[in-house]
Amino acid sequence: MNRVILIAAALLLDPQGRTLLVRKRGTAFFMQPGGKIEPHEQPVQALARELEEELGVRIEPGQATYLGAFAAPAANEPGFEVRCELFEVMFDGPVQPAAEIEEAVWVDAEQAQALQLAPLTRDWVLPRFFAEAVS
Repeated sequence: MNRVILIAAALLLDPQGRTLLVRKRGTAFFMQPGGKIEPHEQPVQALARELEEELGVRIEPGQATYLGAFAAPAANEPGFEVRCELFEVMFDGPVQPAAEIEEAVWVDAEQAQALQLAPLTRDWVLPRFFAEAVS
């Protein structure tokens, strides 16, 4: 049985219909911004904390729309499964990679295909987002 990492993540969207993906320092995979949920936190509170720590993005929990729970093998931690509480957040402002984030990029569907994506992002998040964007 896999060990589990509980996270909250954002499908962060800009007015042009792009989504923000991040890459942690020393890794190759791009993924949604977010991070681990602390034992005392609600998922949306963890999301707000992580966005501010990692990108300087301040949101109010009410700005985040819950999209569902998803699971996939962890990209950067072999033998672990990541279980994600995913939220959609509209954002029109600057992002500044900080903490362990080395790179942040806004992408559309075509640009995303050129990146090495984490399994959760590749298999669950982006197919859903880009399918809805085309509808």
